[in-house]
Amino acid sequence: MIKENISQIEGDIGKCCIQCENNEGDIGKCRIQTNIFVTPSEVIEYLFCPRFIYFMNVLKIEQHEHKRKLVNKGRDIHILKMVCNKDYLRKKIGAIDKKIDVYLTSKKLKLVGRIDEVLFLENDEAAPLDYKYAFWEDRIYKTLRIQQTLYALLIEENFNKKVGKAFLVYVRSKNHLEEIRITENMKKEAIVIVNEIFDILNQNYFPKATKNKNKCLDCTYRNICSV
Repeated sequence: MIKENISQIEGDIGKCCIQCENNEGDIGKCRIQTNIFVTPSEVIEYLFCPRFIYFMNVLKIEQHEHKRKLVNKGRDIHILKMVCNKDYLRKKIGAIDKKIDVYLTSKKLKLVGRIDEVLFLENDEAAPLDYKYAFWEDRIYKTLRIQQTLYALLIEENFNKKVGKAFLVYVRSKNHLEEIRITENMKKEAIVIVNEIFDILNQNYFPKATKNKNKCLDCTYRNICSV
């Protein structure tokens, strides 16, 4: 659902009259000509199936995620972790300072996001750290890599710090910690994906559904989507 105030929590789209500013030499060329912002969470929905963006943000049909038990449990864990770990600094991974529950915006990319922790490292770089209410399954999915790459872009723009890595904490596997390498190619790919989302929003077109029909089984829009 679209909110009128850009300070709404991640998962909503914010509206703002800030113009898109894109200078030569940027990592990717942003062709966004709109006053709408998207979030990394919405990018994950797009990667799950492009039609999520159409149903949520063009037709304004809500998912009603609050009815899903695991979603609510995950949100509770996020809040608890930020309270309990408020003063905990992960020195083993090079952190010398941090900010928690950080809300960031990018005028250039029309992106907004809320990051669990922004770590400032001893090599003068920064990194996002995200808590996931999930089990570690010996792999990091593309959706999470893209999400953390978008967080990296937000941090770079707002803190003027290079971001070359991100960290995930898998709460259901005894807080297993995983590091993700963030490359320049990943940043370019993330920007391309954001632009694809804005193509749907700007043109109001109905995109093709995911090729993986197994995803349709747990989709909240399966009853109204003709695949």
